Amino acid sequence: MRGIEQIPWIYDALCAVCERGGLGRWRQWLAEGARGRTLDLGCGTGRNLPWLPRGVRAIALDPSPDAVRRARQRAPGVPLVIARAEALPFRDATLDTVLSGLVFCSVGDPARGLAEVRRVLKPGGELRMLEHVRAAGRWHAWIQDRIQPAWTWVAGGCHPNRETEATVARAGFVIDERRAQGTMRRFTAVVPSPPGSHRRRA
Repeated sequence: MRGIEQIPWIYDALCAVCERGGLGRWRQWLAEGARGRTLDLGCGTGRNLPWLPRGVRAIALDPSPDAVRRARQRAPGVPLVIARAEALPFRDATLDTVLSGLVFCSVGDPARGLAEVRRVLKPGGELRMLEHVRAAGRWHAWIQDRIQPAWTWVAGGCHPNRETEATVARAGFVIDERRAQGTMRRFTAVVPSPPGSHRRRA
């Protein structure tokens, strides 16, 4: 059985409902801040791509061929790659921005995936992330822990109880702009520039 995240029409329908409830504004924030050469990591069915600003040189990546086919219909001019976050097919320090919208809850090895993101970003480059995370409240977190195995199976890999912000910080990023609402987070994180250099954005 495939999880709901691997069935594009179901995933799109669920996202559409959530976006009408406010997630759409956060997705818009995620994409509209992109600059320069931008990777939409885990692009899924391509819902971020229409929000990208003019002038951004975008490429999108997802491990699911079915999702990539649907993304191609949504954004036919954007190059699409089938690959995983843990093995990005890009040279070191070649990207200005990486977008990650509801992705790292499902990445098999988040630490390795974030190490790859850091590798391909230029010094001073920016990771823009939208994610749901482990709840701060004790009982809510307890519930997340209990439902996690079943939910991960049904959803096709999603873990509702990951502490993604902490994982990003451990990967060597500096978390910058941040907003929280319940278990949802949106934030930017930068690759520190070498000492004596200035942060540059394309």
